[in-house]
Amino acid sequence: MEIERKYLINDLPFDLDTLSSSLIEQAYISTSPVIRVRKRGYIKDNVISNLQYVLTIKGSGMLSREEHELYLTEEEYSNLLKKAQGNIITKRRYILPLEEKLTLELDVFQGAFEGLIMGEIEFPTEEVSKKYNPPEYLFKEVTFDTRFHNSTMSQMSTADISDLIDSLNV
Repeated sequence: MEIERKYLINDLPFDLDTLSSSLIEQAYISTSPVIRVRKRGYIKDNVISNLQYVLTIKGSGMLSREEHELYLTEEEYSNLLKKAQGNIITKRRYILPLEEKLTLELDVFQGAFEGLIMGEIEFPTEEVSKKYNPPEYLFKEVTFDTRFHNSTMSQMSTADISDLIDSLNV
């Protein structure tokens, strides 16, 4: 079970270069149900290594939902990527430790979604997630705004993407 809250971020109060990060490419074979393929490479000294390929199936839900993952070979990933619908999403993910043994996964989007910075925090229970008070730099919660679900973003037109990015500057 995945329990997470999502936030928009505008001004980062820390240096991203001090955080561990990975480069992520993901695409959606289906958005209902959500079936995603993802390639992730870890970055150290500007070198990408330890590539992983994962097929993920997610259940319905906003705050909580089932998630199942299956590791793939590079060839399996490449074959499934050809069947993807819509936009391929690329982002650099930074990992920031938070209080209470929580972690912020900070996604800086690239390509068509450049300008979008979003953070996700996974929680052990819904109760813990509901009691959590985020730091001020997580200025707007978008957990329940489907426009900020990667599966929705994968299906956006160029005009929809432009409107989404423009809405961040309000």
